[in-house]
Amino acid sequence: MAIVKFLLRALLRLLYRVQAHGMEHYHAAGKRVLIVANHVSFLDGVLLYAWLPETPTFAINTQVASRPVFRPFLHFVDLFILDPTKPLALKSMVHFIRSEKKAVIFPEGRITVTGIPMKVYEGPGMIAERAEAQVLPIAIQGAQYSPFAHIRSHQTRWFPRITLTVYPPRRLLVDATATGHERRKTAGLAMQKILLNLYHGTFNARRTLFSAFLDCLRQHPPGQPFIEDNNRAPLTPRAFLIRILLLGRAIRKHGTEAEITGVLLPNVVATPVLFLALQYLGRVPAMLNYTAGGQALALACRTGRLRRVYTSRKFVEAAKLEATLDALRVEVEVHFLEDLRAQIGLLDKLMAALATPWVSALYARQASNPDPDRPAVILFTSGSEGTPKGVALSHANLLSNFAQVRCHIDFRPTDLMFSCLPLFHSFGLNAGFLMPLLGGCRIFLYPTPLHYRIIPELIYELGATILFSTNTFLKGYARCAHAYDMHTLRYVVAGAERLSDETVRNWQEKFGLRVLQGYGVTEASPVIAVNTPLNNRAGSVGQLLPGMEYYLAPVPGIQHGGRLVVRGPNAMLGYLLLDQNDIVPVGTERGPGWHDTGDIVTIDAAGYVTILGRAKRFAKIGGEMISLTAVEELAQRVWPGKPHAALSLADERKGEKIVLVTEYQGATRRELHEAARQMQYGELLLPRKVVLIDAMPVLGTGKLDYAALQRLVQEEDAQNSGWIRRFDFFSGNR
Repeated sequence: MAIVKFLLRALLRLLYRVQAHGMEHYHAAGKRVLIVANHVSFLDGVLLYAWLPETPTFAINTQVASRPVFRPFLHFVDLFILDPTKPLALKSMVHFIRSEKKAVIFPEGRITVTGIPMKVYEGPGMIAERAEAQVLPIAIQGAQYSPFAHIRSHQTRWFPRITLTVYPPRRLLVDATATGHERRKTAGLAMQKILLNLYHGTFNARRTLFSAFLDCLRQHPPGQPFIEDNNRAPLTPRAFLIRILLLGRAIRKHGTEAEITGVLLPNVVATPVLFLALQYLGRVPAMLNYTAGGQALALACRTGRLRRVYTSRKFVEAAKLEATLDALRVEVEVHFLEDLRAQIGLLDKLMAALATPWVSALYARQASNPDPDRPAVILFTSGSEGTPKGVALSHANLLSNFAQVRCHIDFRPTDLMFSCLPLFHSFGLNAGFLMPLLGGCRIFLYPTPLHYRIIPELIYELGATILFSTNTFLKGYARCAHAYDMHTLRYVVAGAERLSDETVRNWQEKFGLRVLQGYGVTEASPVIAVNTPLNNRAGSVGQLLPGMEYYLAPVPGIQHGGRLVVRGPNAMLGYLLLDQNDIVPVGTERGPGWHDTGDIVTIDAAGYVTILGRAKRFAKIGGEMISLTAVEELAQRVWPGKPHAALSLADERKGEKIVLVTEYQGATRRELHEAARQMQYGELLLPRKVVLIDAMPVLGTGKLDYAALQRLVQEEDAQNSGWIRRFDFFSGNR
């Protein structure tokens, strides 16, 4: 038997260049061990048989054992046949492992067809828990690209490189007081978490963004469209790479390596070309919000220590940003892409075309500091609640967040991402561009998410399969789209603001699609939690991503829940502040790396996160903490279909008071009061004043501009100092 394993290992090393890491954890696991692995191909069992020091028993179900393709392999291993229809089979497996044995089991029960975790059966978790066994996770990476896999959306290669990684053994943590079905469910969830961490660990996040981009570019079919924008001139992977090299060659003469460089462009192909050209040169793009105004942009340039900004003359003229550019020129040099394009000659184009096969070697030679922990991009917080700060995200931060999200969303080369969220925002840049790019998807860039009639038509025409958006925009698309416009979408994910029940209901009834709500902050690159088709709970923002740690900091006046503080590989390097020369790292009393999100949440036993509101979005009235989000939810239930915003102002009598701003022009206090009483809302949630407005101010990211609304209600308060229990109305935007 030993000679068979030796020969098989030699053959697999020759064909697949197999590497095994962490084998010391196998020896540390002890004798009573349940080995679990992700199941990506028919090669998995052969690989484990060849590389594990001992020959463990493989637990497979009766259907798999009866297949002819497995019969040759079955002669060399010991089998434990599990019949999932017979509960006694699990008990036999528990007794087997209790007798100081090792067994291999694939918790999914079948080969994945998506490349991400599929349904995890409760049986493996129950076996590990009942047998009091160590669980030894083993990640298999690379075999999913072989012809022996079931993932046909990937580019199949006959002999892909395969890696086996053995992780430290662990015990399943199951509540000892739970019994029956609840205990089986808890054990199944614990096993599912282990499997998610396995898939998370199979992606190499310890490299630069450009290196990862080059690796993923090879997954896309070379001659097919790869990226396009509203100009409808799609680029193949090679044409896209040529443009990156050409632009990199043109801007090399400006500035130095690792310099922070401003990008002031809309959602067009030129933006990712410039972004990746700067990555190729080792520079740090700073994505600037062109809707913020000249003063705010100049302040951002000063905060980020920018010396030059790249933009487009055509874009500046179309968006009427001449005054904004004049304000910027006081702080930085401004370069136009049209001028750089004019400097590119025929020889430059020929050299770039010839260089594409060797771009990995060229990048490796010129990248003097390929440190994954150095800054890869600077993003600025939205400023919805104050002065923007520069958020420094490293290469490892961005790639780690992709690795975390791809455990839940299977990006495929056959997918088309419709990306209309602005790339200067973390949700638009990472979730709407970098993640599909790294996943090998096709990408269509559209310059604005506000075209509620045009965007559904384009989704229908293009056959888009993935859409990331916000509640505000999704509500607009549902109102204007035909019922068949969205029929090709596989994933619709909402973030950046609370997803309303009305939007969920409209998308389900009109399109038959379930909108998945996620949650994140710019400082976390940005995704922290997300609902998935596998794990979804209405009203929550999903479970925390693999690799994330958290704790809830207590908040005075909040009985259930607390302020969410997180740490993980996707958490930022730190802030760039106006009065600081270097990146300022973050931390809490528990140590460095912890980031206080400022969001008050609850987390249930299954790990689902429910957002109660921002810490700044609470009012303290009569000593009680009142959620302004809950006030908005009340108004939304009473007057659906119109946006509402609740804000707080100082009050001499009760500390603070609530003001509701609404677009619903027929609001009456009696209607709101009666509805609140019937729905059993507390008296303190009723606003002291309601202000009417024609249209809510909205940031370019789709969020309500609470800073502008706060100024508005303060102005209204100053003009109407007597706060009485009636409505004072005004119309129009101020």
